[in-house]
Amino acid sequence: MKPDAVDTILAQWLRERPDLDPSPIGVIGRLSRVSQHIDLALQRNHATLGITPGEYDVLASLRRAGPPYRLTPTMLYQTLMLSSGAMTNRLDRLEQAGYVERLPDPDDRRGRLVQLTAAGVAFVDHAVEVHLRNEERLLAALSAEQREQLSSLLRHWLLSFEEPDAAPPAGE
Repeated sequence: MKPDAVDTILAQWLRERPDLDPSPIGVIGRLSRVSQHIDLALQRNHATLGITPGEYDVLASLRRAGPPYRLTPTMLYQTLMLSSGAMTNRLDRLEQAGYVERLPDPDDRRGRLVQLTAAGVAFVDHAVEVHLRNEERLLAALSAEQREQLSSLLRHWLLSFEEPDAAPPAGE
């Protein structure tokens, strides 16, 4: 298999510090570099639609909620792991574009709901098609079996961070 930039880093550490096992860099370093490539590809792809990846995430979350495509701002920012301020900025931009509207919450006098407009539903339905074509392109180097294996491994690893009773990583 052809060496990558991380192989060079590993070889350098093995040469300079043969007393250490740099193998974690092989996983973390590659995952980090792949993540950077993915982030850039998502930014470019969403820019063709006139939105940011974060704005796409808001629209997609509302669309996945099903009719009437409505969630509270709190549900949105918790789902997307954002601060309330960051969510407000995204909602302001999406509201100005005509994709979402803020409505009074009938179950909470002080609360608000965020709902996709008809234009927002049409836009996100198109955007998700564009997004999935881009993700398919990004995964083209992997076979279906490799994708499933990678997805399974990443799920297992992700759950180790997100399960409420998961033990903290070593060193914490």
